[in-house]
Amino acid sequence: MTTTTDDGGSRERPSGAVPILELKGVSKRFGAVQALHEVNFDVRAGEVSALVGDNGAGKSVTIKCIAGIYPIDGGEILWEGKPVAIRGPKDSAALGIEIVYQDLALADNLDVVQNMYLGREEITPFHALDETRMEQRCSETLSSLSVTTIRSVRQTVAGLSGGQRQSIAVAKAVMWNSRLVILDEPTAALGVAQTRQVLDLVKRLAEQGLAVMLVSHNLHDIFEVADRITVLRLGQDVARFNTEETTQREVVEAITAGKLSTVPGQEAEAHA
Repeated sequence: MTTTTDDGGSRERPSGAVPILELKGVSKRFGAVQALHEVNFDVRAGEVSALVGDNGAGKSVTIKCIAGIYPIDGGEILWEGKPVAIRGPKDSAALGIEIVYQDLALADNLDVVQNMYLGREEITPFHALDETRMEQRCSETLSSLSVTTIRSVRQTVAGLSGGQRQSIAVAKAVMWNSRLVILDEPTAALGVAQTRQVLDLVKRLAEQGLAVMLVSHNLHDIFEVADRITVLRLGQDVARFNTEETTQREVVEAITAGKLSTVPGQEAEAHA
C-alpha cells in the first residue's frame, strides 16, 4: 500500500510483513458479561491500524488486555509472530508497547521534562537527578517528532493547550524505545487546529517505522491517518477494511449492524 507523506512524496507500507502485534481469537469475560469474543486484530510496523466501534463495543477492554491490565480468557497474543504471555503492564512495556490513554496521565503541576521522566528519572553517579541529560533528551525527542509548539521543556503542563498536552503524552511514549504506540481517542475534546497537530504527529510516528494502533470515534480522523480499520461490535470483530478501498458509510454500517458470529446472552440462555 502506498501512502502520501507530508512533503507530497509517497512510501510503501510493509503490508506483507509479519505483524508486530497480533490478537488471535482473544476472549475476555467478566462474570456473566462476555466483553470480548474471539477478537482478531493486528498491526504492522510503519502503519496505522484503527480500532473503531460504538460505546460498549470492547475497544477499551482490548487495549487493557494488550496492556496487561486484564488477563485474556481465551485465544492468544503474538508479538512478531511468536506467542507471548502479557501478565501485567511491565510485560507489555518490556515488549515495547506504550499506551497513551484518553486522560493522558500527565501531572499539571510538573513541567514537560518531569512529566516525560516521571518514575524513570536519570540519576548521576552522585545520586542526584541528571537534569541536563533529561532536558536534552526530551528536547531531542520533541524535535524528532517535529513538535515545535512547546516554548520550553521547563514549562509546566498546566499552561499547555490540549494539543500540546497530547503531543507531550505521545512523545513520552516514544522516548522509551517503544515499538507499538496505542492512542486512545487522541483528538477527543480538541479544537480544529489542535486536532490537525495531533493527526500530523500520528502520521510522523508511522513514518518513523513505529506501529500505531489508533482507537477513535471520529471517522474523519480515522480515514485521514489510518491504513486499515477493524470494527468491533458487541465485543466481536465484525469487519476489516483497507482505508483506501472503503467508505465511511460502509464502516458506519459495520459499526451499527455488522454480522455477529454469536448473539450475546444466547449461550447463557441455552444452558439455563
